[in-house]
Amino acid sequence: MRPVDIIYKKRNGEINTKEEIEFMINGYVNGQVPDYQISAWLMAIFFNGMTKEERYHLTMVMRDSGDTIDLSGIKGIKIDKHSTGGVGDKTTLAVGPLVASAGLKVSKLSGRGLGHTGGTIDKLESIPGFKTAISKDEFFKIANEVGMVVAGQTGNIAPADKKIYALRDVTATVDEISLISASIMSKKLAVQSDGIVLDVKTGSGAFMKNIPDAVELAKSMVEIAELNNRKIIALVTNMDQPLGDNIGNSLEVLEAIETLKGKGPKDFTDLCVELGANMLDLSGLYTYEEAKEILNKNIENGKALDIMKMWIKAQGGDERVVDNPEEILPISEKIVEFKAEKDGFVSHIDTEKVGIASMVLGAGRKRKEDEIDFSVGIKVLKKLGAKISKGDTIAKLYISEKSNVEEAIELLKEAYEISKNPPKEEKMKLIYEKIVGGK
Repeated sequence: MRPVDIIYKKRNGEINTKEEIEFMINGYVNGQVPDYQISAWLMAIFFNGMTKEERYHLTMVMRDSGDTIDLSGIKGIKIDKHSTGGVGDKTTLAVGPLVASAGLKVSKLSGRGLGHTGGTIDKLESIPGFKTAISKDEFFKIANEVGMVVAGQTGNIAPADKKIYALRDVTATVDEISLISASIMSKKLAVQSDGIVLDVKTGSGAFMKNIPDAVELAKSMVEIAELNNRKIIALVTNMDQPLGDNIGNSLEVLEAIETLKGKGPKDFTDLCVELGANMLDLSGLYTYEEAKEILNKNIENGKALDIMKMWIKAQGGDERVVDNPEEILPISEKIVEFKAEKDGFVSHIDTEKVGIASMVLGAGRKRKEDEIDFSVGIKVLKKLGAKISKGDTIAKLYISEKSNVEEAIELLKEAYEISKNPPKEEKMKLIYEKIVGGK
């Protein structure tokens, strides 16, 4: 078997066999296939795509390049949740305790962020004392006793994906459905959960900018899970504006806590309940309708908040943060306001630019080695459809001495469009489509 023949087949739009895909991926990982040949093959895939079966084989060989995580040591049903990422997306922080309060076990391996804001791990580490580097025994113990645990990813989950993604990043082959699907699902299938709920974002702040592409990606990942006999639900959700109001690590933890107190922004609360209801439905513990009712009740009666407090304490964090978040979390007291320059309606938000604005304040990383400032970020006061007058505050910027405030303000000016008419209702819809598979 020669790499050039496999590249030739894919270049001509033919189907690569399971053995050919294994030969290319394993050969690249062990150094027998050079990066220029893998790059050529990736470019051929970029232009010609892959079949459902090819995507599955690619996913599985990348999954099997490293460790798989056996969750059988955790009693009960385990449903994983994954978001393709966006601005203000802190759903794990609220959804985890919420579904754990209804009897589901949530055991997540999460990563750090590179871009707008920190990842889930960074956000959790803004809580004083919170440990994300925990042993396997601790991981299982906390999951069994509390029902909720989040730890940093091990370095050996789907290493082939890590190596190939780095190559895709420098060869302009990142945004192809098959390659994205295999990248995400190789890591999700490495964790032996009973099912997966995917939150596939679409819009100006998402990787997939339009709804048809996001739906295609969601369906592709659902097909891969089905071929692996894994139960799955994918929701295609709106990222044409930040999710919730707060962007930035401590600010997002604060919002997650407020949400479980019943005081969170409506869009964020609604999405958390929706994701949680689908996780519980997939588990078989409750129907979707029963789950929604229970989750809303557990916000009202404080049961979800109690789980959050237990979880934070179990992982070494200061549980007082749940009762007094603004006193315990590092949140900057220095605030700059971004104001409207004319009257009208907020008709468009370039959400990605809002996210980048938070990054230049210090809430995210441009490079892996950059340090995050937990105390900075943005609180969005005016979202799509809001009627505003000249001089109204659109957003508050929480800044530090190292924040590039001028650049952040300029980015927000570019991000917000103020028009005479409000946007169409479709643009403000929270959930566009639901795809159910393997159930």
